[in-house]
This record gives sequence, C-alpha cells and structure tokens, in this order.
Amino acid sequence: MQRRFRSGHRDIDLVVEREGTVAFVEVKARRGSQFGDPVEAVNWSKQRELIRSASVWIDRHGRPDDSYRFDVVGVLVEGDRVRVRHVPNAFALRDSA
Repeated sequence: MQRRFRSGHRDIDLVVEREGTVAFVEVKARRGSQFGDPVEAVNWSKQRELIRSASVWIDRHGRPDDSYRFDVVGVLVEGDRVRVRHVPNAFALRDSA
C-alpha cells in the first residue's frame, strides 16, 4: 500500500493492491451533511485529476497483468457518529477521460 502518491500538484490518497488489482482510492471527509454526501464530492473534475495521476503511477509502477479501478471512501462525521461509505469501482477510466 502506498499513501499519498503525488504527481505534480495532484495526488491520490491511497494506492492499494490485492491479487493483481490495483485500486486508486480517494478519501473524502465531511463534518456534517450540510454540503452533501462526501462521496458525491468526487465529481467529474476530481475524477479527471485522479485518472491523470493514476496514469503517471501506472507508467512508473504498473505491471502488464494488473487491472485497475477507482474507489471512493466517504467519511461523514455528525456529532459523535461517524459513517464510512466505501464505493468500489466508483467510476471507470472511460467515464471521465
């Protein structure tokens, strides 16, 4: 696992690998829901940035047989309650290129 991969001014929060699948993970946290669900904050613009950074990571570290996906983890803190939502394969390369 690699935390905070940087490519210029862009970054990826987590890069994790299991059984030949590499997941590029964006983590969004919010205190309260007044600005919406944290997962929804990963809009097309953020997806495009993640795809660009992931392309750099793949060029540097990728292996020919790996597959890739983009996950989003949303953390919502409301008072003493913390809700974590993991969305595996939240978007695909073809959706945001």
